[in-house]
Amino acid sequence: MRFVNAFATHPGKRSEALEKQKKTMPTHGKRTVPVRSLKGTPLKYYDSDVGMRNARLNFRQQKENHIMENILFNELRVREFDVDVGVVEVNTRSPEGKSKRVQYEVDFIANKGSRRYYIQSAFAIPDEEKREQETRSLVKIQDSFKKIVVVREDIEPWHDDNEILYIGIEQFLLNETAMDL
Repeated sequence: MRFVNAFATHPGKRSEALEKQKKTMPTHGKRTVPVRSLKGTPLKYYDSDVGMRNARLNFRQQKENHIMENILFNELRVREFDVDVGVVEVNTRSPEGKSKRVQYEVDFIANKGSRRYYIQSAFAIPDEEKREQETRSLVKIQDSFKKIVVVREDIEPWHDDNEILYIGIEQFLLNETAMDL
């Protein structure tokens, strides 16, 4: 497991985007949260004020899954977690028998004291294939810390056979103890 505290625009556009944001958004602390990044991993940025981000973009680029992920990041920071992005590296074999390394991203690794949570933001999980895709990285993590998938829809929290908690975003945001269900 590799930890990356990385947050995303295209590397070539990053400084340009940050400069533009500095000019158009008022500053009260950090507007975007840049975090350390390991070589070879995607760089991400999360806006501390999603409404200002949307206004700055003239309400274009309204990808709900990205906005939901941004809101989850902000909530974890409000709850005073240190937030990282993780990469799980797995050795696999191609159909030809060649060994190759595959990386699976963990959206958030939230740490606070001795507590750690692995969290995936999944806007929708309409079928088993999508559920497998969203949980692949979590299943590959071989430790006993809590693993959580947050979905957009309002669902009754439940655990799968791998002890992964599935919870709706509304309950996650409104109940600070929801991560420990």
